[in-house]
Amino acid sequence: MRLRPADRSFSVETVPELIDPTVRLTASFTEALHEFIAEGGGTGDSGTDSIIRNYLRPGDEWAAEYVADVLAWRTTAPPGFVPFTTLWWVDGDTYLGRLAIRHVLNAHLLDVGGHIGYDVRPSARRRGHATAMLAAGLPVAAALGIEKALLTCDADNTASRKVIEHNGGVLEDRRGDKLRFWVPTAAD
Repeated sequence: MRLRPADRSFSVETVPELIDPTVRLTASFTEALHEFIAEGGGTGDSGTDSIIRNYLRPGDEWAAEYVADVLAWRTTAPPGFVPFTTLWWVDGDTYLGRLAIRHVLNAHLLDVGGHIGYDVRPSARRRGHATAMLAAGLPVAAALGIEKALLTCDADNTASRKVIEHNGGVLEDRRGDKLRFWVPTAAD
């Protein structure tokens, strides 16, 4: 009996994972930031908007400053902020999204920000990345001592609401334009 390769093409798919931010992915991260800018990003108050406003510059040198800062903020937050852990959702050398876990809540975060914020680059949306990224981040939050994580989303953001609910989020209330959910961080 002779074995022949199948007529169809063979591909190896990688599984996305959460990693620490790294300058190794500067090119892909920069492309993602430009995707956010193309859809109007950089003018709001999200973490990605802040990166665009405060770091993104021509060339690659800005990335080392950003990565150093974001890694330092795990223990020493800038004035007005709480310590937080930022992780990148990547597939090989492709930056797909960002997850930020705030270690504690201040009054503002208790109202509108929550423990965890996330975003997925526009070209990678509607593929389940946000749901998988949040699921991968919940054990990290648990390891930081967060038993139940507060997540918020705009009341009209159906996609984000589904991501939170799929990960066990239970709606507590609505405050202004924000829905507030509590999500267990560890499996029961």
